[in-house]
Amino acid sequence: MSSSLPYSVKDVHYDNAKFRQRSYLKVMTQNLLTGSRKRDCLSCSTGKFLVLLLVFGLAYLFLTSTPVHVPNQVAKVSESNEKGEFKINGGISFKNLWRRAPRLPPRLPPDEKGSNTSYHIDPNMLVSESLWISRQQKVKDAFIHAWSGYKRYAMGNDELMPLSQTGTDGLGGLGATIVDALDTAMIMGASDIVSEAGSWVEKHLLDRIKEKGQVNLFETTIRVLGGLLSAYHLRAGEYGKNFENEGPKPAVYLETAKNLADRLLSAFTSSRTSIPFSDVVLQNFSAYAAPGGLSSTSEVSTLQLEFNYLSTVSGDPKYSVAAMKVLEHMKNLPKVEGLVPIYISPDTGDFIGETIRLGSRGDSYYEYLLKVWIQKGMRENNNFTYLHDMYEEAMKGVKHLLVRKSVPNGLVFVGELPYGSNAAFSPKMDHLVCFLPGTLALGATKGMSRDEAMRKSLLSFDDLENLKLAEDLAKTCFEMYEVTSTGLAPEIAYFHTEEYSEQGLGGGNKKSKYIDDIIIKSLDRHNLLRPETVESLFVLYRITGNPKYRAWGWQIFEAFERHTKVSSGGYTSLDDVTSIPPRRRDKMETFFLGETLKYLYLLFGDSSAIPLDKYVFNSEAHPLPIEGNTPMK
Repeated sequence: MSSSLPYSVKDVHYDNAKFRQRSYLKVMTQNLLTGSRKRDCLSCSTGKFLVLLLVFGLAYLFLTSTPVHVPNQVAKVSESNEKGEFKINGGISFKNLWRRAPRLPPRLPPDEKGSNTSYHIDPNMLVSESLWISRQQKVKDAFIHAWSGYKRYAMGNDELMPLSQTGTDGLGGLGATIVDALDTAMIMGASDIVSEAGSWVEKHLLDRIKEKGQVNLFETTIRVLGGLLSAYHLRAGEYGKNFENEGPKPAVYLETAKNLADRLLSAFTSSRTSIPFSDVVLQNFSAYAAPGGLSSTSEVSTLQLEFNYLSTVSGDPKYSVAAMKVLEHMKNLPKVEGLVPIYISPDTGDFIGETIRLGSRGDSYYEYLLKVWIQKGMRENNNFTYLHDMYEEAMKGVKHLLVRKSVPNGLVFVGELPYGSNAAFSPKMDHLVCFLPGTLALGATKGMSRDEAMRKSLLSFDDLENLKLAEDLAKTCFEMYEVTSTGLAPEIAYFHTEEYSEQGLGGGNKKSKYIDDIIIKSLDRHNLLRPETVESLFVLYRITGNPKYRAWGWQIFEAFERHTKVSSGGYTSLDDVTSIPPRRRDKMETFFLGETLKYLYLLFGDSSAIPLDKYVFNSEAHPLPIEGNTPMK
């Protein structure tokens, strides 16, 4: 069991230093020039001679002796003004002359050889802004190509099967791709798609909601309800002027969202506890538990952003009240250093089992602790402070119990505890876990850039440590792409550790430095066009400004173009990313349009679009405004 992060605190200590060391020579020179006895001493010839002798003597000492190492510790300073200028009291004395140097205000860390977060920039990354604009246009072209295949072969179905050139309804038959893609089209300025998708929503979606049977509460909330609410906000707000003649008025999206949410509420009202059932029959307002009777922890705790915003714009608190009861209930449940099992019972309200992971069924619980607090304005001492406290405790638990380093090359990864904290650790990491770098970075700076947060002295030691971990994990997530033959990540990876090793299960790219660190088992080699890595690259680029995140995102996009694009329209998931040509799966997930391409488009664009200090993205990448930026009905 690891007791701390698998890298030394010295890696973040430089950023954490409140002041930067100054040399002894500068300190003594300042003492000589500013000491209170300077004037008296220099007023006589003897004093002048002594000062001259002292200066030459010190110069000789410094030129002939080895440098003195100054410990990197916070210095005590006699007095400092509000601007950070240091005033040295008293005259020249041996105590003052040889005292430890005060430090100057913080600056960003220097390059560090071998560091995953080195700030040495590859010249190839420093491309012109006009080239990024053209690359952003290529992402928009990919979105239009994906939509064209869906429109041609699957319009009205949940998802496209691009190889079979047909549609499928695996998400309840609510046209999930249409609603998932709608706000992406608005952000990209794809007016034709805004018109086509919006018109379909206006003409068909309400009837579908009234007629359809069983849907999953979580998937329907993040994709359909979240998509409708984001479209409402963008259409009613700053993006609306671009689409006045495309699609319906904003009220259509809001009224459809309310009708859907009223039916989804049955999952809460049908349960005897604050934990909702997992499935809803929309037609008759009924709800049922999943087979086995349990709900996923991540699913029941990933509804609050959407229901909160709906209450805000509708004026009806019932949506927010029902959803927030889940998190309020979870606040009082026992946890393992802030970490929770992946199942919870709607019958008893208790967590079930001991499996702890940040992959499937666990991931977005941690994401929404932070994001709901941000949505509520991040105010201290309000009714939602407990969410931030839970988030911080959980991240400390992640660092203590789940973070490890691979061998031989030291990739930082997040593993699992399949049988609880007292049993064996598993070096397994789902691609889903790659949401975590972005969440950690967002939690560190609260959406502002790192430079701004440092100027305002808003970063604590934990914030800096989390930001360092975010960058290390983003590196690992990118290497999960780089290590394969196709340049696309598998659904699940394992990591070689001192305790765990398997041979002959590499990703196929023998040029990768990490070919011996990452294990890809045969059943885990598929790629579903997932967004989590590019999501984190987008957030980290916005926060750090480091162009490597754009370069990595472009490399991933090019791999999607090479291996998943279907000439007749759409993109397909893959069966095996370790071989070329890869076997194809014949499925375009809705989140490829709703998340993956949206995050890539925003990554390559201007940071003023959907700024992180004004918007929070739900788990399906639908941007919702932070309170205070919300248009009313």
